Amino acid sequence: MADSLVIVESPAKAKTIGKYLGSKFIVKASMGHIRDLPKSQIGVEVENNFEPKYITIRGKGDVLKELKDARKKVKKVYLAADPDREGEAIAWHLAHYLDLDDTDSCRVVFNEITKQAVKDAFKTPRPINKDLVNAQQARRILDRLVGYKISPLLWKKVKKGLSAGRVQSVAVKLINDRENEIKAFVPEEYWTITAQLTAGTSPLEAKFHSVGGEKKELHNEAEVQEILASIQKADFTVLDVKEKERTRNPSAPFITSTMQQEAARKLNFRAAKTMSVAQQLYEGIDLGKEGTVGLITYMRTDSTRISPVAQEEAKEFILGKFGESYYPETPRVYTKKAANAQDAHEAIRPSSVMRTPEDVKEYLSRDQLRLYKLVWERFVASQMASAVMDTMTVDIQAANTVFRANGSKVKFPGFMKVYVESNDDGTTEEEKFLPPLSKGDALTKNAIEPKQHFTQPPPRYTEARLVRALEEMGIGRPSTYAPILETIQKRGYVALEEKKFIPTELGELVIELMEEFFPEILDVDFTAHMEEELDHVEEGKEDWVKVLNGFYQSFEKRLEVAEEEMKEVEIQDEVSDEVCEKCGRHMVYKMGRFGKFLACSGFPDCRNTKPIVKGTGVVCPTCKVGHVVERRSKKGRVFFGCDKYPDCDFVSWDRPVGRDCPDCGELLITKTNRSGTVIQCSKCDYKEEPAEDAADGDDLE
Repeated sequence: MADSLVIVESPAKAKTIGKYLGSKFIVKASMGHIRDLPKSQIGVEVENNFEPKYITIRGKGDVLKELKDARKKVKKVYLAADPDREGEAIAWHLAHYLDLDDTDSCRVVFNEITKQAVKDAFKTPRPINKDLVNAQQARRILDRLVGYKISPLLWKKVKKGLSAGRVQSVAVKLINDRENEIKAFVPEEYWTITAQLTAGTSPLEAKFHSVGGEKKELHNEAEVQEILASIQKADFTVLDVKEKERTRNPSAPFITSTMQQEAARKLNFRAAKTMSVAQQLYEGIDLGKEGTVGLITYMRTDSTRISPVAQEEAKEFILGKFGESYYPETPRVYTKKAANAQDAHEAIRPSSVMRTPEDVKEYLSRDQLRLYKLVWERFVASQMASAVMDTMTVDIQAANTVFRANGSKVKFPGFMKVYVESNDDGTTEEEKFLPPLSKGDALTKNAIEPKQHFTQPPPRYTEARLVRALEEMGIGRPSTYAPILETIQKRGYVALEEKKFIPTELGELVIELMEEFFPEILDVDFTAHMEEELDHVEEGKEDWVKVLNGFYQSFEKRLEVAEEEMKEVEIQDEVSDEVCEKCGRHMVYKMGRFGKFLACSGFPDCRNTKPIVKGTGVVCPTCKVGHVVERRSKKGRVFFGCDKYPDCDFVSWDRPVGRDCPDCGELLITKTNRSGTVIQCSKCDYKEEPAEDAADGDDLE
């Protein structure tokens, strides 16, 4: 007969923990929060020290009855929600509902769901941490005040259904500001000159560097022609050779934001998908004979700290797999990522490094395996010895001009044997070999290639870039990044085009109004300061009511001014040339979460909508009558299909080229990877060289 009840958030977590604890424990899931502020009203008594009015969440009746019935059958209740503010708040609400004494030792926390970690946690239960609860309450109430006070204003002055959020508004402003930077950007011309040379039989490429001993930038063709004239008949001779040894250190193990960024770059995962798959790995996977095991530690963290036990296990694995030279002299210790990092629990790592991706491959889905492999490799590499690179810089003289060639090769791979972090464009550093050269060596000139370039505007934010920007500015916390990105798209404030955020007209208008009437809400420093204040509440250094009061005093005055002075704005829809086939009215352009689409101007009488069709200029390879057009799936993913659909069912995830493969006669398609855009056959191994204007890979981030 069971004598204890354990309550967690999810059925998957309940299933895993139940197997570890045995028959003396009943393990139930609360299915997340059981109480929250009401949706129909603000639910906060501002005059009464911001007293929240919590109600039971609709639809939780059956779950709560089950928990209460189970409570009656046991002597002891343990609350084992996640080890963060949100989890502490869930435990507190459960204690309130089940009439538990929250000063009793009823709270159990663990950073990983493994048998040992869970059993150890139940040896040291603690009371509910009210500071953590108050920090969560303060954030929830703060966001409710901003949302429920400003949103009705926007409904009245602009459009029904709008909302303003404390952190989401800053995210939209960042996207909006970046778009304005891009629009205002004036490209500047610059040139490069590349010398294609040969040393003996080895090819060598060198870039123009300096004239008369001074480094020189080339701004126009006239300057280039002057250089070309001076070296037209000159001999190319090695002026100087510098060889150095460079040490390269591994990246720290993942925190939430870096995992989201690297999963976007290497796996092409959206932030929400990364967190969803990570949750599955954390809560437990059935590994056959081994049973259900949580494969990674808790995935909402901003700490790079690693437990001594995990470090010792990593050391054992590295020494056994790679040898002593691959382990550093002392274990690697990583400091906190940022000054405002909470450091509440460990970095994201495998629960056991001995459980390699290959070992668990057969039990995981494709996405689970790819993310687990990323986490596992990053952690193992973080504990390994540094890589050693041999670098070579060669200055080559031609008349009064110097060209420079750089090369590098791996002398000792160290951590690079396992993992190398991606650059922003999704690529990793590659070796660039130079032939053995000595001062005075004569080189053969094969070609001189001048090339015109123009400076590029700052890139639009991808999900990964935006997460990084928010993290660096101290905006939001690990649990908030993915929801923020989802919310700003659902509200129609931004759209994703080619995986980059673009502000909508609505988003621009809302930010304009917010900047005029609520500038502190959009102020990055102010928002970051509020995050620090919430951290101080969690640490017991600040009173949560005092923090809310400090914010609300000035906010209330801003609201009064906005009520009086904010003018009503009508957003006019842009009329298209398309005529609605259902009612004959003109269709207008609307903005959805995946970009623009066409809708009938007769809404709500006529609800006809259709996508904006982008042609490719390619005749359909199936019916030979229609043309291939770009379309979007319900989830927003771009694909290509025949405009004669449903009469023709041709469909492709890749853009057709409009030519047949010279080897097998099948369809040629374009593929964009980290090296650029490549034309290849849809069936055989035929490939063509990357296109001249290949993509830079930014959209993979």
